[in-house]
Amino acid sequence: MSRILVIKLGALGDFVQAMGPAAAIRAHHQDAEITLLTSAPFAELGRAAPYFDRVWIDERPSLARPLALWRLRARLRGAGFARVYDLQTSDRSSFYFQLLRPGAPEWSGIARGASHPHANPRRDLIHTIERQKDQLAAIGIKDVPTPSLAWAASDIARFHLPERFVLLVPGGAPHRPEKRWPAASYAALARLVSARGAAPVVIGGTAETSLGAEISQSAPGAIDLTGKTSFGDIVGLGGRALHTIGNDTGPVHLAVAGGASATVLYSAASDPDLTAPRGPRVTILRRESLAALGVEEVAATLPFG
Repeated sequence: MSRILVIKLGALGDFVQAMGPAAAIRAHHQDAEITLLTSAPFAELGRAAPYFDRVWIDERPSLARPLALWRLRARLRGAGFARVYDLQTSDRSSFYFQLLRPGAPEWSGIARGASHPHANPRRDLIHTIERQKDQLAAIGIKDVPTPSLAWAASDIARFHLPERFVLLVPGGAPHRPEKRWPAASYAALARLVSARGAAPVVIGGTAETSLGAEISQSAPGAIDLTGKTSFGDIVGLGGRALHTIGNDTGPVHLAVAGGASATVLYSAASDPDLTAPRGPRVTILRRESLAALGVEEVAATLPFG
């Protein structure tokens, strides 16, 4: 049995978008043992995926930790991988290729000396999904599906939500506040959603519980689930919601990959042409500053009156 390694370390949105390529790699190597090397936050999601037989957690060894680097090198060499698909294509993942030289396995990525380099000079100017399709095409994998995480959906019955609800994702990376639509705008949108006969459901991580409380206090009909949802819950919520509205952040990718129709809000801080979630019912709204984006304009994208 041949052994294959897939490297995808993060972040969350990027991990979700790599699941289409992961499905294609599994289909291409149906009888192989496939290992995923990923970051700790995504290990559970990787174990739930039907594409991998094993999941390894990247401990990010550095030159300052030579013993840890030696252990990683020994583990990679000892696994006997015939081919590596580096879907991270970062300096770190390319360094792991150098760790295995000489005698490195076949390698799809951007590492210098790789057997199957992704040499497209425009690779950094195209969407993540197109870039990874192009990378896999260079090694003979032509059919790459749109990412779907239906397999990850949790049973959301424990939340006791009404039949009609809209998912709101007001958070994002704490060090990137410019990527967030103002909380007051989300609160105004929540009130409008309630007036139209649906429940606004606010989600986010534990760091965003204060944001959820602020919105739910300003919009009495809102249901605050911040700090209460797993990745699988967000996939399940996205599949059940009438619509999802959120910033350029990982949970929106999870919801869309779960089947959600969605409106995604972008500022000048990121480019939807490179990173936006893909789906048949995704609307992108972009402003230089998200503070300039009006509530009525966002509400006009809701698929109900």
